[in-house]
Amino acid sequence: MIKIKVEGLRELDAALGQLPKATGKAVLRRVLKKAAEPLRAHAEQLAPTLTHALERSITIGTKLTRRQARMAKKAPKSTVEMYVGPNNPAAVPQEFGTHDQRAQPYMRPAWDAEQGVVLVSIADQLGPEIEKTAARLAKRKALKG
Repeated sequence: MIKIKVEGLRELDAALGQLPKATGKAVLRRVLKKAAEPLRAHAEQLAPTLTHALERSITIGTKLTRRQARMAKKAPKSTVEMYVGPNNPAAVPQEFGTHDQRAQPYMRPAWDAEQGVVLVSIADQLGPEIEKTAARLAKRKALKG
């Protein structure tokens, strides 16, 4: 088990709260998408490559397919959510197996290997991104008058 301690999240949350709501969400989305890239890339490397369709289907995004949304319906909602994974229906049997097919996990091993990188990346990028956005907003406000 990897133990990661991230300090300063309260301060970052307060700084995000100073931004307009839509702007704060956009900042979070940019940071999360960039931080999730190593996970996506690692999962792509580990995915079974019989037809390469599965590895090509691994994406980062804020939307789930209808099928994925039905499966995730029970999870509590957050202000901003970012998903990393395949949008191919064949992904579930590949990851978990069936009674006829052995499991060939690739998402979980990718997460296990990259979670520290992803979480540290979020912590490292969020503060500077908030500062950059706040400066941009202040500059616009000053130009308007």
